Amino acid sequence: MSNEKLYFARMKKYDEFYTRYEDIQREMTAYIEYNSKVFKNKTILLPCDDPEWSNFTKFFAQNFDRFGIKKLISTSYALNSKMHKVGYQPSLLEVNDKKYKPKKSDKFGKIFTLSKDKTGDGKINVDDLEWNYLDGDGDFRSDEVKKLRDQADIIITNPPFSLAREFFSWLVDAKKKFIIVANKGAITYKETFPLLMKNKIWSGRTEWSGGLWFETKNLDDVDKVIDGKNMKNTPSIWLTNLEHGRRHKPLPLMTMSDNLKYSKHKEVNGKKSYDRYDNYDAIEVPYTDAIPSDYKGVMGVPTTFLDKYCPEQFEIVGMDAYEGTPPTKKYPKKTKVKDGKRMKSKTGTMGCVVKEKTFGPGVYFDVGYPVKAFYTRIFIKHKK
Repeated sequence: MSNEKLYFARMKKYDEFYTRYEDIQREMTAYIEYNSKVFKNKTILLPCDDPEWSNFTKFFAQNFDRFGIKKLISTSYALNSKMHKVGYQPSLLEVNDKKYKPKKSDKFGKIFTLSKDKTGDGKINVDDLEWNYLDGDGDFRSDEVKKLRDQADIIITNPPFSLAREFFSWLVDAKKKFIIVANKGAITYKETFPLLMKNKIWSGRTEWSGGLWFETKNLDDVDKVIDGKNMKNTPSIWLTNLEHGRRHKPLPLMTMSDNLKYSKHKEVNGKKSYDRYDNYDAIEVPYTDAIPSDYKGVMGVPTTFLDKYCPEQFEIVGMDAYEGTPPTKKYPKKTKVKDGKRMKSKTGTMGCVVKEKTFGPGVYFDVGYPVKAFYTRIFIKHKK
């Protein structure tokens, strides 16, 4: 298979995921508990949504009155523009409406709005949704959807993972409040990490461990069936710039000496000291719960630290995978390293020739040859 085909196969595999209702409810509850008026008198836009399948529209429509929402807008992508078409069928709301046109339904996106009691039953809910066709296919990058973005107060959605960078830039350009689902790798993007570091965006309420379960329409990529639905688990997270209480809870930590004596992790327990990187002045902390409470220098921690990050407790000073942040001493892609220096092929302990190996940017330990590289590390310090 060509690289181009592999690329599109990967896009196809990871784009058609639908968030579970209970996951949306659990996440949104955290914002309501922190600020009961967070959605009050707000226009909420749900782009990249598909009310025929998605639970975002259902959730906010059912809670429209309770949250005091001013207006709900949801846009969907045209069927012919989707990569997955298997299992698609128009909703009864669309089919039973005189505006319904089968040929137009396939080519044009749709807009669903909710702002008034259409049925006259004294409440505003999912039964009062109104819809129409968009002029285009519903792509969030279109001028049509950008205008809707600019009218909104809060943007909430699960965007296509293959367009994550573009979608995030689209969000940042609008300077709007948002709650979105993202692939865990998105935290390393140049569009996102600087904002995480400056405390302008942060992790949502949901813990990162275990990933998220989504309904998938790709019958060739199913992890298990739950309640009759084909489900896929992916390393996904929530990102937001709305406040919630969980992010202000300090981590309970042990001192460095107590960690070295009592930590449950073999990488720490029983050692004389924490390991230090060969090419950056920081200690390696392999698990978030092993962060020493009394260490005053820089610490390298796993990216999963971010779902436990309390801005009153820690300062983020950089990340080894992002240019422009620590470590200040990086090894270019064509550098051979040992003891922090360039090196050539050498003879090993058994007399055999050890081949040259290249190391890209990142943090390393000097354990002989080759050096030991690590997964992405975020660098933090305790706040004084």
